[in-house]
Amino acid sequence: MKIVQSWDDGVVDDARLSGLLRRFHARATFNLNPGLHQQRRSFGWRHGDKDVWRLGRDELATVYAGFEIANHSLTHPNLPDLSTLELEREVRDSRHILQDWFQQPVRGFCYPFGSYNPAVKEAVRAAGHVYARTVAECEPLFPPADPFEFGVSCRFVDPAFWTRYEQAKTFGGVFLFWGHSYELVNEAMWADLEDKIARISADPAAEWASVETLF
Repeated sequence: MKIVQSWDDGVVDDARLSGLLRRFHARATFNLNPGLHQQRRSFGWRHGDKDVWRLGRDELATVYAGFEIANHSLTHPNLPDLSTLELEREVRDSRHILQDWFQQPVRGFCYPFGSYNPAVKEAVRAAGHVYARTVAECEPLFPPADPFEFGVSCRFVDPAFWTRYEQAKTFGGVFLFWGHSYELVNEAMWADLEDKIARISADPAAEWASVETLF
């Protein structure tokens, strides 16, 4: 079974997360908004009692070295609300910037807020992406009926995580969990995630994959 994880928004907690994943040789896809990264770390927003900071442009290459980079739009707007020109800028320009920054192909897209419509899907396809991830949970997950409406198995904090994991072995053999590393607000949550990564890595039936390798 192929195990895929997809993390959004390019926040400072990704630095710790990427280190954890490397320890277990776990592959992952990180979905970034290049228009929101300043040269140095910058404040983003509040998540409950936690300040969420975005990574600085100067550390992105180090934090994400070895992982798939996917496009999450330029500035994380609600894409269906945009004009045709604004939509093209958010989708196409963002992909070009990410490819320039990381010197690697950017083949995937992740819809901000999981929000899209036919015009958004077409803009994503026309910009050169081969898939777009949603937040819709579905089984079987793969192959998708439409690669530009690619769903997920569950969030990484889902209480039914291991049930969904075992179900995926029956339904098509792909398990995709997703989330934001800023949701890890205490050491207990980090320990729980590490346990998940360790257990999956030790499962002889599991193989880590990035989203793009499915397509």
